[in-house]
Amino acid sequence: MYNKKVSIPGINTSNIKTLSNEEMVELFKRYQSGDQFAKDLLVEGNLKLVLSILKRFKTTEDNINDMFQIGCIGLIKAIDNFDLSLNVCFSTYAVFLIKGEILRAFRDSTPIRVSRGTKDIAYKILAFKEKYYNTHGYEPSNEEISKELGIEEYFISYALTSLKEPVSIYQPIYNDGGDTIFLLDQIANKKEEYDRETLMSLRKAINGLKVREQEIIYSRYIVGKTQTELSRELNISQAQVSRIEKTALENIKRYVK
Repeated sequence: MYNKKVSIPGINTSNIKTLSNEEMVELFKRYQSGDQFAKDLLVEGNLKLVLSILKRFKTTEDNINDMFQIGCIGLIKAIDNFDLSLNVCFSTYAVFLIKGEILRAFRDSTPIRVSRGTKDIAYKILAFKEKYYNTHGYEPSNEEISKELGIEEYFISYALTSLKEPVSIYQPIYNDGGDTIFLLDQIANKKEEYDRETLMSLRKAINGLKVREQEIIYSRYIVGKTQTELSRELNISQAQVSRIEKTALENIKRYVK
């Protein structure tokens, strides 16, 4: 989370006034009677609400001010549509609109375009995992998530990956005091694509594994399950899962070579 002070041109955020409930009611009456200046006072008097909501999101120095502006759009919508007769606290009503605008911006602003549907599923997965953890004390397996949300297991990892920020190929990943190794250096050379013979050897190597080894390799690298999830599903320790996976990978490498 980005915790530095948000800079708003022309406004010192540390001196933003907070309105009392009585002041809010009076300003809303004036605004709904046509006083536009009252609206300006309502916006200024609720900027701290936008700031408090923004702190819940992971933001960067580059987009913190943009996200604040977007949150203010939600605040203005809340002011324009608030109904005094419902006898509801304004902040309770405004939070949903402000948060909704910020969430929408986060979903639409990633450099790599991912469908809205995929991201919505990812957020549903995260919400279910949090609720499940709070109830049971551990995270649900992919199978449990699949049953609860009605999605295929293989799609779970894909959906969650859509929320990750893209990484530059020039991202340094290792430095032992000498030359820095960048992510670009670790990317496979497409000129050295696997030929058909290598792929056939790989397939035979996997088919030659024990059933339990095949199951773990498939679950780990195709479905995307964690070793912890597999240990619960197979009723064995995480250390056993790790050993079986390591043995299977060594057997595959030995066969392919």
